[in-house]
Formats: sequence, structure tokens, C-alpha cells
Amino acid sequence: MRIGILGAGGMADALGTQWAGAGHEIMISGRDAGATAARAARMAGGVRAGSWAEAAAFGEVVVVAVREAGLVDVLTACGGALRGKPLVDVTNAADPSAYDPARSPALLIGGLSGGHVVKAFNLCHVDVWRMTPPVFGGRPLAVPLCGDDPAALAAARTLVSDLGCTPLDGGGLARVTQLEATAAFMIGLWFGGADAQAVLPPLHQSGAHGVRPGA
Repeated sequence: MRIGILGAGGMADALGTQWAGAGHEIMISGRDAGATAARAARMAGGVRAGSWAEAAAFGEVVVVAVREAGLVDVLTACGGALRGKPLVDVTNAADPSAYDPARSPALLIGGLSGGHVVKAFNLCHVDVWRMTPPVFGGRPLAVPLCGDDPAALAAARTLVSDLGCTPLDGGGLARVTQLEATAAFMIGLWFGGADAQAVLPPLHQSGAHGVRPGA
């Protein structure tokens, strides 16, 4: 699979390196062409560097891994290259304590790009994505996905599985603000030094399963 990554920071490095190792073709992009080329050269697997528009055109799937403040400029620079494509959004609010569901990064990306957005990979620190694979207490990390488009969701599931993780159905884009708010809340706990994983009980001790609340 050809994966274009909008971004050349830690998330682009961690995820791109893992996917290149799984056999995917990767192109990263960033504001500074020289720094982006240097980053690509340090990544294993023949990762390429390009402009925003080049990475958008290159990818069969495009991963959005830029800071929230730069989203509009980056998506504008991509022009129409993202329209109709699967877009995997890994972004979070710049200030988790100020997350505003009325300013959802995922919904902004979908509205400006015309692509099919899947929210994923936004619940963990970048160092988790450098693990090969991310396994804790013998359990592979589970990655919730929120999206509406079947083809985009299928591509995202492949990318999750190729990291050695388990994809989870998080519902459609109507639930994406819940996933983003979950990240904001949990990140706030982690920043405060809390063991956020201890908030939830194991599955076998969490009540009845298989029926959604209100069904």
C-alpha cells in the first residue's frame, strides 16, 4: 500500500517506520523540505520525502499527522488530491484541557479535504507506536477506529494490524468527538502522573456485554 503522511514529526517517524517495515511504501511531508528529507533518510525502508501536495497525491491512504494549528494550511496546500481518499486522522487538540467538540479535528479534515476520514492512533504517546509490537501484560494494544466509509475503515484496520495491534470498531464519525474527548481526558490524567489504564476494569468484570446501552 502507498501511504502518504502529512507530517514529518514523531508520529510520522514512528508510524511510517513501522509501516515501511511491514512492506508499505511511505512518503512523509513537512514545512521544511530539508528537515523532511533528513528525517526520511534516517527512517528505514526507503521512506521518501515530498511536499504536502506530493504526499497527498502519492498515498492510496493518507495519514494526517500535523499539529491542530496547521491543519487548514496543510489541507489547503494539498488542493484536491485528498478528495475521495481514505484519510487516517491521528491528531489531537493542542491543549487537551481545552478540547472543544465543536472544533473537531477529524470533522474539519473531512470537511476541507473531501476525503473519507477515519480517526485512529490518537490515544497513545508516540513512543508506544515505536514498540514492535505494542503488547502490555500479554495483550496486544487495541486501537479504536471511528469512520463511515467501508473502504477507508478496511485500510485503517490493515494499518492497525500491521503494527501488531487489534483494530476495534468505535462507530461512525458521529462518535468521533467522543474518541477525541476520551484522548483529551486521558492525556490530562497521564500528564498529571496518573495510571489512566487503571480507570477501567477488565472485560470479564465490566458487566453484561453484547447489547449497546439504550438498545
